[in-house]
Amino acid sequence: MGEDDMLTVVLAVACAAVLVLTTALVRTRRRWQAAVGERGWLLERERESAAEAAIAAERDRIARELHDIVSHNVSLMVVQASAAREVLGTMPDEAATALRAVEDAGRGAMTDLRHLLGLLAPAQDGTDGDPGPAADPAADRGATPVRTPLAPQPGLDRLGPLVDRISFAGLPVEVRVSGEPRSLPQGVDVTAYRIVQEALTNALRHGDGGKAQVTVRYADHALRVEILNTGPSVLTGTAPAGPGRHAQGTGRGLLGLRERVAVYGGDLDARRRLGGGFRVRARIPLDRP
Repeated sequence: MGEDDMLTVVLAVACAAVLVLTTALVRTRRRWQAAVGERGWLLERERESAAEAAIAAERDRIARELHDIVSHNVSLMVVQASAAREVLGTMPDEAATALRAVEDAGRGAMTDLRHLLGLLAPAQDGTDGDPGPAADPAADRGATPVRTPLAPQPGLDRLGPLVDRISFAGLPVEVRVSGEPRSLPQGVDVTAYRIVQEALTNALRHGDGGKAQVTVRYADHALRVEILNTGPSVLTGTAPAGPGRHAQGTGRGLLGLRERVAVYGGDLDARRRLGGGFRVRARIPLDRP
């Protein structure tokens, strides 16, 4: 074989090798692009799923806050309005006092709702405040609306006013605090307050002239809250059927409380007492990171 033939063969082999390598490179690049595209699609789906989960969680949180605000205050208003109607003709002073309580409960509900709406819809300048002139009663009277700063979320430091409102509405409440009271994480503080609020509201709504007892215990590693209220005994067969649904935890309020407590690794138990009435008991760990 001559020198020219050798060069031709070498050149042919080189061209074939280049062709094979080029084909392999193109296939590899296509597979890489397909893998990158699939990974990007998966990442996009994960981002969408995370966004949907965050929206659902926020929707549930808002629903719980609205339930806590509306259920508590409307229950107080219904009880006081009923009391005012019964004594309106015979005891006008007592009726006027009950109507003032209705007004106070309504104002409290409006304040809490404005707080919640202020968090959902900040002012146009980017600051948190009242949701706008339409939410201020002064705007309806033609006056200049006043933008007030938002109040903090309620905590156990507001347990006294809550108990006073419930007691004034007709359910005597005794409060016991054990352990050394100390500053709590904001979320735990709000959750503890909402537990007491929901339990006392249910006791007021479904109670039958009984009384309630609230116990707050500051333990070393957990906060314990217990609410007991008296009522007809299931042993005598005189207990009403309606409140049992709430006692078993199928009501939205207690379901929301269980979710609140579960966020902090705690647990909540609500059930009818054999001796009469209901018990709500919660434990919230304080040493979680």
